[in-house]
Amino acid sequence: MSGHSKWSTIKHRKGKADALRSKSFSKLSKEITVAAKMGMPDPDMNPRLRLAVKAAKAASMSKDVIDRAIKKSQMGDAADYTEMRYEGYGVNGIAIIVEALTDNLNRTASAVRSYFSKCGGNLGQTGSVSHSFDRVGEISYPASVGSADDVMMAALEAGADDVESDEEGHWIYCGMEDLSAVSDALEKALGESTESKLIWKPQSRTEVDLETAQKLMRLVDMLEEDDDVQSVTHNFDIPEEVAAQL
Repeated sequence: MSGHSKWSTIKHRKGKADALRSKSFSKLSKEITVAAKMGMPDPDMNPRLRLAVKAAKAASMSKDVIDRAIKKSQMGDAADYTEMRYEGYGVNGIAIIVEALTDNLNRTASAVRSYFSKCGGNLGQTGSVSHSFDRVGEISYPASVGSADDVMMAALEAGADDVESDEEGHWIYCGMEDLSAVSDALEKALGESTESKLIWKPQSRTEVDLETAQKLMRLVDMLEEDDDVQSVTHNFDIPEEVAAQL
């Protein structure tokens, strides 16, 4: 098993700032609306919508807000969003994947390109860095759900491929097409997960020093603060001694 990203752990400990909470809700609502518009408005009949609703609940979004986002997809004036993936490099060749939902391709592409440029990176062609990642399903549980051995056994029986555990929790990985089935099986064995989603999992990670970490964090923050950006994935890791200086 490869170790879970220290950077993810750091973010998990810090949590989301209040200033970003409403922005996070807006992005979750957008994903719910798009998922419902592209498929059935019933989470039980629409795997993507089911995952979007689960993510919203994990972020403490109320049922009323979730229901409004689903209903919005059925309205004739609902915006048409295009899914886009941008790939590029931060400082020191760190690979970064940006996923967006946008109603203005020119605006989003221009903004993403400017963020990379301002932070010493550069935007590349689609496919330029994704070959260094695997597209997989990720299901997370808190550490309190059980020991690493117990979670590993449950995950293997559910059809998962790998598990990463530390003092913060457990992360279970499976094929992207198996996410719904594995998630349902794990729910029966371990209870409801914290989150289930498709991710870009880096095949390896690069540890960075303080100066590099600061520049990369600035880029990640700029990207995540953009309303059109849904997710940002990278392959850098921040060592504990560097994290302490931050």
